[in-house]
Amino acid sequence: MFDILMYLFENFIHSETEIRVDQDELTDELVRAGFHHDEIYKALSWLEKLAALQESDIHPYLANASTSVLTRIYTAQEEMRLDVECRGFLMFLEQINVLDACTREMVLDRVMEIDTSEFCLEDLKWVVLMVLFNVPGKENAYAQMEELLFEEPEGLLH
Repeated sequence: MFDILMYLFENFIHSETEIRVDQDELTDELVRAGFHHDEIYKALSWLEKLAALQESDIHPYLANASTSVLTRIYTAQEEMRLDVECRGFLMFLEQINVLDACTREMVLDRVMEIDTSEFCLEDLKWVVLMVLFNVPGKENAYAQMEELLFEEPEGLLH
């Protein structure tokens, strides 16, 4: 399922190609690309739920809270999906204002809906990028996240 999300993001969304709205046509194209129907439907459902998150108040109690005092306590399931490195990266993104409490919750919601047994930091970075792309007004955060994702290390590595 995650491979399909990556394929869609890289080939349609990120490349700024006009997105097809005909789900049958998109499904046929994904089948031709080698993906299975059940995984395609899961990925499309994941994207629909992402779009629905920006239309609803996922966590209205965050609206009046100061983001400087919010500490996220992860559930056991979240800790199983997100290792220490991933959770630390989310905290880092909040500290540099790429994510706020609401977009963090959107990211966590989408991460927990990914049907995979293995999830790593690189996967998390792509989910963050997909979420930020879909949230109006987060263009600067998206650009900053894109830089973090595609950043090449400078100098010699030891």
